[in-house]
Amino acid sequence: MESLTDPLNDRVVASVPFPSIRPSNSIFNSKSKPDWKFLKDFFLKEGVLSKQDCLGIINRATDLFRREPNLISLQDPITVVGDIHGQYYDLIKMLDVGGNPETTKYLFLGDYVDRGMFSIEVLFLLYSLKINFPSTIIMIRGNHESRQMTSMFSFRKECIYKYGIDVYDAVMESFDTLPLACILNDNFLAVHGGISPEFKTIKDINNLNRFIEPPRSGLLCDLLWSDPVDSNDGRTTEVYKNNDTRGCSYFFGAEATKKIFKENNLITIIRGHEVQKEGYKMQFWAGNEFPSVITIFSAPNYCDCYKNKGAIIKFNGGAVNIQQYNFSKHPYVLPEFMDVFTWSIPFVIEKVLRMLHSVIKPKTKCTSGVDEKSIKMLKELEDCLSSSKDIREDAIDSIVGSIRTLREKHEMIVRNQNSFSDGILSGETVSRGNMLMDDNETFRRAITMDKVNEKRPN
Repeated sequence: MESLTDPLNDRVVASVPFPSIRPSNSIFNSKSKPDWKFLKDFFLKEGVLSKQDCLGIINRATDLFRREPNLISLQDPITVVGDIHGQYYDLIKMLDVGGNPETTKYLFLGDYVDRGMFSIEVLFLLYSLKINFPSTIIMIRGNHESRQMTSMFSFRKECIYKYGIDVYDAVMESFDTLPLACILNDNFLAVHGGISPEFKTIKDINNLNRFIEPPRSGLLCDLLWSDPVDSNDGRTTEVYKNNDTRGCSYFFGAEATKKIFKENNLITIIRGHEVQKEGYKMQFWAGNEFPSVITIFSAPNYCDCYKNKGAIIKFNGGAVNIQQYNFSKHPYVLPEFMDVFTWSIPFVIEKVLRMLHSVIKPKTKCTSGVDEKSIKMLKELEDCLSSSKDIREDAIDSIVGSIRTLREKHEMIVRNQNSFSDGILSGETVSRGNMLMDDNETFRRAITMDKVNEKRPN
């Protein structure tokens, strides 16, 4: 691997590891499999792959996904992972908790990208694991694995910034090939979202054409978008209620799940799709001893402000073990993936314009300490600028004001961004005045303020 060097040995903070640049050779071995262990550490150092290697990973993984059925049958032992949302450094922690991918079977429930700023690294590592262990690394599709959602949130911008539009297009084609659901131990249904009126038997899933951008209605949409009702008994006024929170699909409750379970010999729906304070949620409906719905969410401190835990489920011999973990620190990323020089332009322009403004309209007539030649030169400059048709005092005032507004807007984005590109959440989600909120209050406020982002865009 190539890396930066310090030939003068004069680094201020020598303890910080050198950043990697890119591999000196191809990351593929003689069997055309990427070195996933190398990539794991390489991306931790914010390394960047060659475009050839990027497309190689995407295309090989896509070929594997395309050959899999819509509905995959699995047996335990297995580790089930919920939403990751571009939180690469938390993914590495999750792999430590969940088990070595060389010896552990994994089921990922979708939403690998968006919201977090390291989505492409998440995807490349998971795709590399899939290529190395195709029968034990299973990935299904989430609602964010689509052109519509990645264009609204951060993933499309991230791809273009780091690698280019052709890499983004290749990823979108791979998303169209992802399987839709799994049957675990013959009686657990694993999907990203949930069920719908169009879901009668599991055969309905296999009858779908999944190789498309998800539509706004129908079973393919509902598998990715539907939600369980948020109640202890699962009661609903209708078997399926329109999901106004999402802007599409349905809410389902106890009556709907009971019917699906009976007709398909199922006992539980395992899904992701919703952030949870503890990283998971179990809903026991109709007096069942086993939960009717288990929601698992594996992105701790979601969007850097929810203060939630991440969790995974381990199934082994019929036993269900939920393991939680906290978030890991990650590098800071400026909004829109700007570099520091681009970010600083408004500040520099404002300072220059302030200097120019002070020349045109001095605040004081005091000239003590300035020789007569300098005074004459300043007066000539002032007269020239004041009489210029292109640079007038009111124009300078207007430019200064505009630049100041732009700078203040950028400052506000940084304060409120909380490290996800859409910048909807406010710093108020973390503190109110000088009083630090507890995690429960922070979580509730984050959900309220982020609700607009849960709805599918038109």
